[in-house]
Amino acid sequence: MDVILLEDVARVGRAGEVCNVAPGYARNRLFPKGLAVLASEGALRQIEQEREVEAKRQKQLEAETRELASELEGLTLTIRAKPGEKDRLYGSITSSDIAEALEKETGRSIDRRKLELEEPIRQLGIYTVPVRLLPDQTPSIRVNVVGQDEDTEDKETTTDERD
Repeated sequence: MDVILLEDVARVGRAGEVCNVAPGYARNRLFPKGLAVLASEGALRQIEQEREVEAKRQKQLEAETRELASELEGLTLTIRAKPGEKDRLYGSITSSDIAEALEKETGRSIDRRKLELEEPIRQLGIYTVPVRLLPDQTPSIRVNVVGQDEDTEDKETTTDERD
């Protein structure tokens, strides 16, 4: 019996494929669990339309990702942190902090897991961080970690206290 798989089924096939299976297996396992439908002309046309729609969506997503990659390439972010002795930070700058700064800078949300930061940044300085958007799209951004100006913080609290 020919069926169209709606989901991947181990040892049978992948989603969207037309497979020939035993009638009992189709009736008792695949159809009741919603894993497959009978391969009719209408079902085949519907699957083909869904593939076309998915291909268009994937193409549009890839174009948007390429645009984002060109926007990110060479971008320099400045993150302020409180340093201690020998320019070592109190705490660290993580991929979440960098993703948050990227969102403020570009207005686009980027998943922190796409930032390939080997370990958290614990020193002042300039770091290069690759952003893996797609397997073939990996722009690099520069992260400039600078110390917070303590005098500026003191002035702000002083003016707040006067009000």
